[in-house]
Amino acid sequence: MNILVVSATEFEVKPLLGFLGIAFPSIGMNNANIDFEDKDIQVLITGVGMVNTAFMMGRYAHTDYDLIINVGVCGAFDKQLELGELVHITEDVLSELGAEDGDGFLTYNQMNLPGEHIYKGIYKDSYLMIELLKKVKGITVNTVHGNDESIEKVKQLYHPDVESMEGAAFFAGCVRAGGDFIQIRAISNYVEKRDKSKWQMPLATKNLNDFLINFINSK
Repeated sequence: MNILVVSATEFEVKPLLGFLGIAFPSIGMNNANIDFEDKDIQVLITGVGMVNTAFMMGRYAHTDYDLIINVGVCGAFDKQLELGELVHITEDVLSELGAEDGDGFLTYNQMNLPGEHIYKGIYKDSYLMIELLKKVKGITVNTVHGNDESIEKVKQLYHPDVESMEGAAFFAGCVRAGGDFIQIRAISNYVEKRDKSKWQMPLATKNLNDFLINFINSK
């Protein structure tokens, strides 16, 4: 089974890299140095943001993978979701793609332009561990939200559960892939006025990496 794990940063998957025997990861493709018999595992570190993600996916993700899985942390709009909780993002939107119209905002589909701004994961095989995760809707942004007014506007427009800086770009990069592609993220903070003292980054990254290691061992 060929598996590609895609992460924006080394930090978000550092325990996984250790498990795979990747001691000195670099931006770009990294091959596991541990023999998993029936599994060939690679980790693609893209750099932060949708542009870096799209570029790196186009540059490196040419192999026919059985599964491509995008992982990382995210912020949650839905406060019913717990900090540290893992979620399965099944739909992701390029929420900033549109046009200002005075005090209003025209979404991409309201502009009647060709192309897509809403992307969904595809998985034909059954992955029990993933099926047990809560399915949510995400938005992908260049600027993470931290202003009450802009938060309310984007919630009214798209009703998102979470936000990241890469998810929709990852989905777009996988559209022509032959295998399954899935986005799993751990909630590190709530989307609100920026206060890093409230964030649970260590818990989020621990839960994410524990899940990934268990997932790899289960396949």
